[in-house]
Amino acid sequence: MRQARQTATEPRRRPKQERSRERIDAILATTMRLIGEKGIDAVTMKEVGALAGGPIATVYHYFPSKSAILAMLYERFSEESRARFGAIIADIRGVDDVTAAADRLLDDYYGRVAADPAIQDLQNAIQADKALQHLDIAETRHQAQMFCGRVAPMLKPKQREAFGRVVFLIFQLAGGVVRLALTQDEAEGRRTIEDYRSIIHAQLRLFLQACPNGRHPRA
Repeated sequence: MRQARQTATEPRRRPKQERSRERIDAILATTMRLIGEKGIDAVTMKEVGALAGGPIATVYHYFPSKSAILAMLYERFSEESRARFGAIIADIRGVDDVTAAADRLLDDYYGRVAADPAIQDLQNAIQADKALQHLDIAETRHQAQMFCGRVAPMLKPKQREAFGRVVFLIFQLAGGVVRLALTQDEAEGRRTIEDYRSIIHAQLRLFLQACPNGRHPRA
């Protein structure tokens, strides 16, 4: 079952030549544009092929299904997210920096999703597709581990496992909170984000107030 799921959501082949990379980039860019214009459900492989400058056979040459295209789009979104994420948490050098970094991460994620309807629809599609949900969970786990890797050395050893669990939950729930906020009017959506921010602060405070030292060992 696991192997079947991976096969259905992975590209048929990874590009090695420049021409192949250009074709895949065109397919991905076209799909993302169509998602933003008409929503994921209305996008077809045939239309993607036609607008990307080739027959549908070209699309199927690289991707076995629309889910496989979505998986690669999400992979690229995640790569960019990790780069932005890494730049933010690199500024964590002491206890006082942790909450500020969490605020920046929440605001950056909310801003990116709010600014691009295609990203919103891609996120919703990943959540709705059972074959793709594991991608989002795996990425959340990876980012939570990155955050914990930066903060955990400041904590008492006995706190670190619990801290990791809480951070993973905070990160995983953030997607749902942002999606909820984007269905609300601007004022209510902002209140939703601020309420979640308060929850994050409270949870972090439980660990940070007991830190044995306030500096990151690599600072």
